[in-house]
Amino acid sequence: MSIMYEGKKILITGGTGTIGSHLIRRLLEEKPAVIRIFSRDEYKQFEMSQALQKYTGQLRFLIGDVRDLQRLSRAMEGIDYVFHCAAMKHVPACEYNPFEAVQTNVIGTQNVIQAALDNKVKKVLFTSTDKAISPTNAYGATKLTAERLISAAEFHKGAKSTIFSSVRFGNVIGSRGSVIPLFVKQILDQRKITLTDPNVLRYMMTPSQAIDLILKANELARGGEVFVLKMPLIRMGDLAEVVIEETKRKYGISEDVVVEEIGLRPGEKRFEELMTDDEANLAFETKEMYVVISNIWKASDADRYGNKCMHKPSPEKEKTIPVEELLNWIKQINI
Repeated sequence: MSIMYEGKKILITGGTGTIGSHLIRRLLEEKPAVIRIFSRDEYKQFEMSQALQKYTGQLRFLIGDVRDLQRLSRAMEGIDYVFHCAAMKHVPACEYNPFEAVQTNVIGTQNVIQAALDNKVKKVLFTSTDKAISPTNAYGATKLTAERLISAAEFHKGAKSTIFSSVRFGNVIGSRGSVIPLFVKQILDQRKITLTDPNVLRYMMTPSQAIDLILKANELARGGEVFVLKMPLIRMGDLAEVVIEETKRKYGISEDVVVEEIGLRPGEKRFEELMTDDEANLAFETKEMYVVISNIWKASDADRYGNKCMHKPSPEKEKTIPVEELLNWIKQINI
């Protein structure tokens, strides 16, 4: 167990979301002085406070929005580490309300940067997405911009010592609003699921893998990096097949489940990428992740990350998880 967070003060924006809540539980094991949970939803905060009653002395629940710089700055007073997880993340919602996505994902991220500099925070880690690569939707475009803001903070922070970095995720299995809980609900309620396209490819990871990446990245970060987990690639038709099989088994359903193909939603891509060609030229890789370094570094500064990335990961060339392996994976993580 790391002692990096022992006795330290931590702020998590979007702390009541899926990643935020898993992160809080993991960080509590490291005995921080306090974790401040910054989010907009008072009911989710109430639910979390009830679930984590035994940690009452270490948790503080702050209602606020990353769009509000003044409130954010107050929340960061005395803070050592910030994990910026707050976002508008659903592709259709961002497509229909693009400027709302800009205000939360872009302006909100700039507010986090400014508040962190003003309060002399040690490190800020931003959670991004593979949809930021060659984005075709408002969500991906805002996350790409936010990534650039985080990396650019290394240029304009001047004498300030705050370290800024990002982690880039694929889809987090079982997260709020994600496809598996939707499939299960559709099967139970309607005995059918809606599938955009069975040949869609997605990089996926478990919440536990996401938290491991976050903590490892924050430990390694020196400023401006984007950390990308090496994630398994899943064909959505295979995932639908596995979820149908497991849901029918678990709930004793004997009827057939219909799969209705509805086509890609506005702004949706058939497959996502982990990095661009240009980023691959700057990337290093470890066993678990790729590290896209800032182009302001000298080559010798990146030696700690191991080997240069020899080829760009490509969903068109990688093998997807076989159905049998995917089924075992779903059973093990017990979604």
